[in-house]
Amino acid sequence: MASAAIFSSLRRRRSPSLEAFLAPVDLSNAALLDTLRAISMDLLLSFSGKDKTPPYFQVKNSTSLIRKIQVISVLLDAFRDLGFSKISTTVFLCLKELYLLLYRSKILIDYVKGSSKLWLLLQNQSISGHFHDMNQEISTLLDVFPLREIHLSEDVNEQVELLRKQSRKSKLFIDKNDDLLRLKFYSFLNEFENGRIPDRKQLYSFFVEKLGICNVKSYRDEIEFLEEQVVNHDGDIEPTASVLNGFVALVRYCRFLLFRFEDEDGELGKWKRRTTKKGLITREIADTFITIPKDFCCPISLDLMQDPVIVSTGQTYERASIARWMEEGHSTCPKTGQMLVHTKLVPNRALRNLILQWCMANGIPYDPPENADYSSESAVSALPSKAAMEATKATAVLLVEHLANGTSRAQTVAAREIRLLAKTGKENRACIAEAGAIPLLKRLLSSSDACAQENSVTALLNLSIYDKNKSRIMDVEGCLGTIVGVLRYGHTTEARENAAATLFSLSAVHDYKKQIAQEGGAVEALAGLLREGTARGKKDAVTALFNLSTHTENCARMIESGAIRALVGALGCEGVSEEAAGALALIVRQPMGAEAVAKEEMAVAGLTGMMRCGTPRGKENAVAALLELCRGGGAAAREGAESSGAR
Repeated sequence: MASAAIFSSLRRRRSPSLEAFLAPVDLSNAALLDTLRAISMDLLLSFSGKDKTPPYFQVKNSTSLIRKIQVISVLLDAFRDLGFSKISTTVFLCLKELYLLLYRSKILIDYVKGSSKLWLLLQNQSISGHFHDMNQEISTLLDVFPLREIHLSEDVNEQVELLRKQSRKSKLFIDKNDDLLRLKFYSFLNEFENGRIPDRKQLYSFFVEKLGICNVKSYRDEIEFLEEQVVNHDGDIEPTASVLNGFVALVRYCRFLLFRFEDEDGELGKWKRRTTKKGLITREIADTFITIPKDFCCPISLDLMQDPVIVSTGQTYERASIARWMEEGHSTCPKTGQMLVHTKLVPNRALRNLILQWCMANGIPYDPPENADYSSESAVSALPSKAAMEATKATAVLLVEHLANGTSRAQTVAAREIRLLAKTGKENRACIAEAGAIPLLKRLLSSSDACAQENSVTALLNLSIYDKNKSRIMDVEGCLGTIVGVLRYGHTTEARENAAATLFSLSAVHDYKKQIAQEGGAVEALAGLLREGTARGKKDAVTALFNLSTHTENCARMIESGAIRALVGALGCEGVSEEAAGALALIVRQPMGAEAVAKEEMAVAGLTGMMRCGTPRGKENAVAALLELCRGGGAAAREGAESSGAR
């Protein structure tokens, strides 16, 4: 019997056009007949057994195919009675082809039964075509099958001959009612495309009465399935990824419009256990634990490239990094050392698209600069359509309304859904902020409900990824202080870590670095998280401290808050040592910073050890820190460096 791995495409819920029609065969002798009978019996039981689950769509096509399998099953029983020794080579080859046919039939039937209702509706014509192809294959196989070589009973011969005639005459069948529903689904999207919100009664009739999508879980499943199709989308499949994004936004809007926020039935009680979710919903800051492909990282900054560009030598760099390199007066390629014959930077669209697809597949936020040139069709096809944007705006308004006026439970659910909606796409983040979510999320940060607090701070983290939202967050009176409060006293570890990550995101803006450092307890709390936090917490803390260190006026705060001691201690901690050395390299540029670092007993030893055994970036940071330390840290620092062998 075919292994379970062969059916992995069903678990991934991909279209059958690739996997289902390229099934491998490696069977011989009597095992072939046993396998054929097992597959055919499995197919028949899926429709007639006690646990049968008939498909919601493609009912006539599925039933017709199953009836044909019944006749084939009768033929296989006749072969079993004859005995394998009486089967010629020609018949055996035909049976192998029959195996392929049954295998593909099973994949197709399972796919129809296991897919989302809305996806089946969108693919109605395409899947109907697959069923028609199966009919044609049955007809072709029976035309070449040497039945005269086999002494079958008259009854079996008649059934097979009738099947051959029916298969030859069969025509493509597309259920008109199903297709009308498909067109209705598109009409709702067109309403949003034209700036109108579809009528609530029509949406209820379509989703609840006609499709039977009548609870929150069903909507979640449908949304998740469609999102997976966006991630796994092949360019030649309709609808396009952009249109699919529109349908995802439409279904999400209907989920909140029709079922509001009180039908979660225990969903909030599970929040602590739901650190990950199947599909697109993974942990925020997922790139902390995901290995980024080397080719996606800038050779200068070693970070994931947002706007990759090609220089004259053919090497690719992050635009901001190579531009800064050139502005500093360098005229050579950082990686190859070759002379740059010109300073023109050519966008590497192919690599940017690959990075975008990789980020989408791994649930990592990816916001290239707004002026990035997206002329590639594959990139454009994944961007939200106007319909998606309008549906998302309508959803954001519903969420914010409940965030403002709903019960405590409804507010918590709304915060969670904003968190998830803001996880991908700057358009989503912009819509949510423009709907007025940020002040209301700030209010929830002080909630005594741990779930509400965690979801609200994480929602702010996701919103802050969009540059324009950084100022919106900082402009809300008391918001920064409340985020720091969550960092210091948050109910859960994840809330405290995400508060640190939010500070890191906000500190990307130079004008906010000093403001964050001056906020009471902020730097102290980051230092504490760097000393005692989890691996993820330390990563969030050290990156935030690194950003704050880039502002020269923050040096005094880094000293008095204990951040320098925490950074020195982090030099020996895998995963954060590079950033710790980088922050120290910035701090020691200030005389008071160099003196403070020199007073730490393990500073020189830690930097020397990294210079010898660290990563390329770590070594660079360590050398820079040691150089400045020897210049400004006094005789004791120089002697310590010499005794450690740092020459």
